[in-house]
Amino acid sequence: MLDTAYETITVQPLTRHIGALIGGIDLMRPLAPEQVNDVRRALLAHQVIFFRDQPITLDQHLALGRHFGTLHVHPNSPGPDGYPEILQIHSDSTTKRVAGDRWHSDVSCDEEPPMGSILHLHTLPAHGGDTLFSSSYAVYESLSPGLRSYLEGLSATHDGEPTYRQRNRLRGIDDSGKTFPKASHPVVRTHPETGRKGVFVNSNFTTHIDGVPAAESEGILRLLFERFASPDFQVRFRWEPHSIAFWDNRAVQHLAVWDYYPDVRSGFRVTINGDKPFL
Repeated sequence: MLDTAYETITVQPLTRHIGALIGGIDLMRPLAPEQVNDVRRALLAHQVIFFRDQPITLDQHLALGRHFGTLHVHPNSPGPDGYPEILQIHSDSTTKRVAGDRWHSDVSCDEEPPMGSILHLHTLPAHGGDTLFSSSYAVYESLSPGLRSYLEGLSATHDGEPTYRQRNRLRGIDDSGKTFPKASHPVVRTHPETGRKGVFVNSNFTTHIDGVPAAESEGILRLLFERFASPDFQVRFRWEPHSIAFWDNRAVQHLAVWDYYPDVRSGFRVTINGDKPFL
């Protein structure tokens, strides 16, 4: 059933908690303010939104992202020549580890983690290569009132070094001269636009909860990571050539399923700058 609350796009919700398919819009053309407003409203309502049949160029991809804010430059992976804000997403028979193969919110180790990400895939394997998205709102709301209250008093450390150094080592990249972002954020964050609360720790970047014993930190994080992995709070997107996913990093985590080796899966992502998380 379509959501009829939008003037310039069609919006088809995909699950009760998260995800919607957007139609009636051509992302290869400049967007009118009314279209940008409707897309933003759909993103805030559904946390991740999907588009089909959008063969955008790199310049059109950048223009789309800039409708929603300034663009982020990835701290570990430089973009193609002349496109520093573009992150290439590519895997093939030579790949030893794909980006996004653990549940995460993009670059949550930044002091001001990204607001959103827009991924366009142009080449897909014959089968597989789906992306899963899980709602931080739904995870938070599934917890008991007592646990919510406890978590709202905690912060956690997010560190990019373990993930990025391992990835570089597998790729044969010498990163001995590089430093990577590290930051502490609330375990529960309040979305700056919707006002809803969501859990903000992830298995890719969150190393520990601050100020509690190691065993307690490990137990709490394990519980929260398992909640994000529950299908009850997820939507699964099956890609087609020139599909686009636009997700809100403040409200979702995602995981790229690597079940298609040695086939090719390839495309590009732009990431929109965000702000400092707060409770």
